[in-house]
Amino acid sequence: MTYGTAYGTTRRTVLMTTGAVALAAGCGSESTKSDTSPGSQDLTKTGAVPEGGGKIFKDQKVVVTQPTKGEFKAFSAICTHMGCTVNQVADGTIDCPCHGSKYHIADGSVAHGPATKPLPPKTIKVEGNSIRLA
Repeated sequence: MTYGTAYGTTRRTVLMTTGAVALAAGCGSESTKSDTSPGSQDLTKTGAVPEGGGKIFKDQKVVVTQPTKGEFKAFSAICTHMGCTVNQVADGTIDCPCHGSKYHIADGSVAHGPATKPLPPKTIKVEGNSIRLA
């Protein structure tokens, strides 16, 4: 009988501890959010996106471009040909390393195949010098 009681107490303690840790972890992640707008995420500063070029954010799967001074655009960083992630923005195009597809930085349209569909646009907000994914 002592074995059953000891086992029950240990199991109960483990379950209670695990629940408390999970609850604390959940609360901690909520309280550390610096974002005040639901669903939006800071990406970068405007100065980090070169005029006539762009910057790729692999974790967010987005590419932000600045085709002309002060004009910022955003597109999916996933190539529409075979789903690879684009890897560079150079000479006015967003380039995919897998099969050579290239997209125009101004509108995401195909500049060079094999892709036949443009990069889908993403919504961003530019506030001051901050670019935020909406």
